[in-house]
Amino acid sequence: MKISGDVYNVSKVYNTQNHVGAVNQVNSVKPKKDVISISDNAKDHQVVFKALKEVPDVRQNKIDEFKEVYHSGTYNVSGQEIVEKLGKAMIDKKA
Repeated sequence: MKISGDVYNVSKVYNTQNHVGAVNQVNSVKPKKDVISISDNAKDHQVVFKALKEVPDVRQNKIDEFKEVYHSGTYNVSGQEIVEKLGKAMIDKKA
């Protein structure tokens, strides 16, 4: 590849592009702060979720009642009740 022309002019243009003059700062811009606005509906959800987290996963009184009946030997479930519960569970699982 042959480049013809005045190399001096090419280097002059290249040098003028590399020299940047001083930049005067006119006004300093203060960065804006982020603002978050939470709707009333979202605040209500927060209250509900907080209340749900404080509720225990199990009802201890039911567990204690079952333990007492079981350990006393009075826990008795008929075969019919077991079949009904299993059938209902299988139907619910398919749905």
